[in-house]
Amino acid sequence: MKILLLAPQPFYQERGTPIAIKLLLEVLSGRGDQVDVLTLHEGEDLTLPGVTIHRTPALPFLKNIRPGFSPKKLICDTLMLPQAIRMAARGRYDYVHAVEEAAFIAVILKLLFGIPFLYDMDSSLSGQLTDKIGAFKPLLPALRGVERWMMRRAAVVVPVCDSLRDEAARSGARKIAVLYDVPLPPEVCAIPAENVRAKLGLSGVMALYIGNLELYQGIDLLLESFWLAAEQRPGLDLVIIGGKPADIDKYTGKARELGIEERVHFLGAKPVALLSAYLEQADILVSPRIKGSNTPMKLYSYLQSGKPVLATNLSTHTQVLDPASALLTDPHPRAFAEGLIRLAGEPGLRTALGAAGRRLIDTKYNYDAFCRTFASVLADLERGVR
Repeated sequence: MKILLLAPQPFYQERGTPIAIKLLLEVLSGRGDQVDVLTLHEGEDLTLPGVTIHRTPALPFLKNIRPGFSPKKLICDTLMLPQAIRMAARGRYDYVHAVEEAAFIAVILKLLFGIPFLYDMDSSLSGQLTDKIGAFKPLLPALRGVERWMMRRAAVVVPVCDSLRDEAARSGARKIAVLYDVPLPPEVCAIPAENVRAKLGLSGVMALYIGNLELYQGIDLLLESFWLAAEQRPGLDLVIIGGKPADIDKYTGKARELGIEERVHFLGAKPVALLSAYLEQADILVSPRIKGSNTPMKLYSYLQSGKPVLATNLSTHTQVLDPASALLTDPHPRAFAEGLIRLAGEPGLRTALGAAGRRLIDTKYNYDAFCRTFASVLADLERGVR
């Protein structure tokens, strides 16, 4: 098939949605499909057979596009629309694969040219927008109405988790197929990392967070919880990997204010290829997320590592995790601190939870399952094209 894939993110960058897009492109390339990718001006080019990358204009004030809604992102999406129309007018595409808000562009292409589209649903767009900008909350019903209208016009909606599947079903989507995220393939994470314990002089229990430092990730909650836990567990240290320099400076200052700067270690952003090697060095893996309905992509790599996971007891986590596979706590500093203290003091519990988490990956959330589900979706689309 010939496919137009709309990716309104900097691509390629080593963060959640671009990593998922790369996995999709590898599957499509392996099938022999021809894919034109229209993405933002930022990011590294990838070379895959049958895949051609096209970019929106690189205006001088559009730099460092961050995850989630922002005025810069809105301008980039606006620039993508006329370029997508031009490509669709001459491209003879079998279908459009629209990631996140690019589904609204795909609706326009369907109305203009009759091209069916797949909505790759990584989050609730209306919820994401109103969470980010409180002034938009009165508009939530209207925004949800537009979102539902768009989903009903998609040939298939492909959410990444169960809560988004339920939202698509309530919206009246014609066909839904959940395409769960998965851990990165082993060959992507085969490079050894630095010895964190030796570098930092750690000898006790090491808790590790990996990911960006956006507000929804709950880093404030994590630091406040660690401050409470540190009083009772002198040998406990927290290592944080990821984040933009400005965010690291912000949270370094918070750690200093709390008096825990000597036990909280910010290592900055690291290549995805080092992910597994860092996870293997930890005793506890933490996901303190406080907002969002989609499951953090890193959670699958956390589980694959066989290390115990401490996470907030919210649907963003519980649609994958349960009390048998992770320690779940209320999203409050004292409750999360109690989770840290308990895991730090109970090696047997750490071993049991780590093994249960690994079984989840082996039985359900793995690359083979991802490929089978996506192949089934593509087969349905191909039948529709014929």
